[in-house]
Amino acid sequence: MESDLRSIGELARDSGLSVSALRFYDGAAVLAPARVDPHTGYRWYAPDQLADARLLARLRRVGLPLADIRAVLGAAPGTGTAHRVVDAHLRRLEDGLADARRELSLIRRLIDQRESPMTAAPAEYRCTVPARELAEALDAVRFAVGGDPELPVLSGVLFDLDGGLLRLVATDRYRMALAEVPVADAPAGPTASAAAIVPTVLADAVRALLGSGAGTVDLTLGAGPVRFEAGGHRIEGAALEHDYPDYRALVRLDPVRRVGLPAAELRAAVEAAATRSLPSGPHGAACEVAVLTFDEDGRLALAAPDADGGPDALRVAVNRDFLLEALPAAGPEQLVLELGGPIAPLAIRTPAHPGTFSILMPVRLPS
Repeated sequence: MESDLRSIGELARDSGLSVSALRFYDGAAVLAPARVDPHTGYRWYAPDQLADARLLARLRRVGLPLADIRAVLGAAPGTGTAHRVVDAHLRRLEDGLADARRELSLIRRLIDQRESPMTAAPAEYRCTVPARELAEALDAVRFAVGGDPELPVLSGVLFDLDGGLLRLVATDRYRMALAEVPVADAPAGPTASAAAIVPTVLADAVRALLGSGAGTVDLTLGAGPVRFEAGGHRIEGAALEHDYPDYRALVRLDPVRRVGLPAAELRAAVEAAATRSLPSGPHGAACEVAVLTFDEDGRLALAAPDADGGPDALRVAVNRDFLLEALPAAGPEQLVLELGGPIAPLAIRTPAHPGTFSILMPVRLPS
């Protein structure tokens, strides 16, 4: 009955949301009122909407993105969708907290060096990693190293030691590759982390030293030069004196669609697909663009760049050559592609090596 309806002010009071927030969520198609007065535009809400409003208030407090709030409130009961969305957000928060702790550890170290420049020596960390896995990691990221002389910070491979894991990262702004290598004897202590940008020439020399990847490699990061020791040989050199861009935000993507297929199948489809020459960015050079989409059966397909896929079609345009270069790291293995939308990065993962993947930035198609 209409007499049972709550005014927007009453719902705001009982749910913990403000009137302006309720108006916003109505406009965002998250929580629409049961009735809107056609003359005054005043909003009225049904009794059962109070539970949704209270849930919405709590989701908002924990910073759940708008699209995820919409997914939770619109999820069908018993499907588990709402729980999966909330669990994914919790993982992002936990990852963000771990990142913050790591950064604060490095900040404390920098403060100590700043306040006691004569006595605070930077820490040096030595660890051992499997040679084969380090070789595979270098092969997986080498293609993404930047070559722009105006961005020397990207002209190398980041070696990021974080406890029991060594991450290798390379990017040229338009793509990024990341690989993980387990550490056999991780440095002890909560601040056991170090990072160094290994110049391309040195990284290539290390890869040549590793050869087929037998045995282990002793790696030293931190104070002084970066050192690699394997098979009785040593290679060392100075790291690049730059602060590498924070790559961790791109590691945690929220894909709209996820699809698996063999690497060889994707390569053949990309090589045979029609392309179009477009600028790779606001000031980027032109590149041949391939467009990824889905057919009527939900299978990944390559679309003609000039075709109109309709307002609801998911079309992700990427640099064709970059996409092909990202595939050899997977070899003949099964791939998983994660598509987040036309302006979201495309992730290429290998289930057999979950810590190794590539990300390609999309190319904007003309409207």
